[in-house]
Amino acid sequence: QVHLVESGGGLVSAGDSLRLSCAASGHAQATNTMAWFRQVPGKEREFLACLTWTGNTEYENDSVKGRFAISKNDDRNMIFLQMNDLKPEDTAVYFCAATWGYYSKPWCSDVKLFAHWGQGTRVTVSS
Repeated sequence: QVHLVESGGGLVSAGDSLRLSCAASGHAQATNTMAWFRQVPGKEREFLACLTWTGNTEYENDSVKGRFAISKNDDRNMIFLQMNDLKPEDTAVYFCAATWGYYSKPWCSDVKLFAHWGQGTRVTVSS
C-alpha cells in the first residue's frame, strides 16, 4: 500500500510562485513513476508532469512547460512541483499520483495508469 500526502497549496496572486510537495510512504516499488495532475470542478483531471526514480521527467506540452518543474528528493519519499509565474487559470486542486513500473509519456499522462492518489491540495491564483 502507498500513502501520498500533498501540501503547499494556498492563495497567491498572479505572477507568484508556489512549491507543492508530495510525501510518499509505503512500498517503494509502488512509486517508481510519480506524477502531478490538477483538476477544476466539472473538468477531467489534467496531467502536468511525471518522473521516474531513474531520473526521467516529462511535462504537459502547452500550458505549464517552462513555468512548472517536477523534482524529487534523494530519499525517494518526496516529489515536488515548483510553479512559477502562476496565472488565474492555474487555479485547481493539485494531486500527486504513483504507480508501479517505469513510464514515460504518453503513458504517464494517463490518469488510468496510476493506482495511488493523494487527497489533493488547493491552489487559488487571484488576478
